[in-house]
Amino acid sequence: MEKTTVLITGCSSGIGLGLAARLAADTARRFKGKGVTLRRGGGQHPWGSPGLGQAALCQGQLVPGGGLGPVLAEQLGGTAALLSPPVYATMRDLAKGEQLLERLGGCCSDTLEVLQLDVTDPCSLAAAAQRVQGQRLDVLVCNAGVGLMGPLETCSDQAMKTIFDVNLFGAIRTIQAFLPAMKRRRAGRIIVSSSIGGLQGLPFNSVYCASKFAVEGLCESLAIVLRPFNIHLTLVECGPVNTSFLANLQRPDPEGSELQGLDAETRGLYHRYLRHCQSLFHDAAQEVEEVLQVFVEAIGTPCPPLRCVTTQLFAPLSRLRLASPDGSAYVRAMHDFVFGRGEAGGDQP
Repeated sequence: MEKTTVLITGCSSGIGLGLAARLAADTARRFKGKGVTLRRGGGQHPWGSPGLGQAALCQGQLVPGGGLGPVLAEQLGGTAALLSPPVYATMRDLAKGEQLLERLGGCCSDTLEVLQLDVTDPCSLAAAAQRVQGQRLDVLVCNAGVGLMGPLETCSDQAMKTIFDVNLFGAIRTIQAFLPAMKRRRAGRIIVSSSIGGLQGLPFNSVYCASKFAVEGLCESLAIVLRPFNIHLTLVECGPVNTSFLANLQRPDPEGSELQGLDAETRGLYHRYLRHCQSLFHDAAQEVEEVLQVFVEAIGTPCPPLRCVTTQLFAPLSRLRLASPDGSAYVRAMHDFVFGRGEAGGDQP
């Protein structure tokens, strides 16, 4: 059986880490390779720039490199090659690669290589693409992403630029780096981590949703052009998932100074939204393994769809959004779903 080579971004935690680990540990050995290394991309030295450090993963150490997500990198690690691994797990900060090693149990996997890759840095992307050059990259998974929550008035220009630089322009840069080789081969698969927030507006996530709406438009438009090249593009739209994403996203402290200039009613709505999120994640969040199965199916199915939604939690709202083109019914329904019927009542609990 011909084996598959995959590169994943955003592998320091969550879905990316899990997907890499799962693919690398594939018992059917569909992902080719001989060894696991961590290395920083680029440079003429086989391990990157000598000044950047070197270590052998087979000895339980790290060689600078980066990738998609800690869970994904770990799951893919079981089947990669030392010089031609089946799974390239990338991450911005190689120091977080220790989590991947822990998930691999400190063993020398034969299917994973971890590369340093910052999707906001064109030089980092070029170095990673150079490392993969000459390999047949079958699947590109764009998983790197960040979140931003809070009243729009509290979102700084820098925070908003960062969201778009990672979520939208990071995906664009990554696809640009690897798409030409796929076109030349007239074969390939691109999978992009999206969100329910790319399909419908969510309160206090206006900038995040704007970035994901843009990703949806990017991918839908690109998929049309890629059809003659036999390159499939799939968006995986996740809802609440039990990862560190919610804890790590940027948001104002509900009791902090950032909200002091806001009107009392908006502060009250924000407090209620945070309680809604806590309840939603407690009662309805998916486990990472459940979401990973959607990614695996998108990788393996002969003709993957453009969109895969991982949860039906928001299906009634999605249908309402389509059934009411002017959007007013959806706005009312989402408000009631999050805040309950009636007014929020300022700072009232």
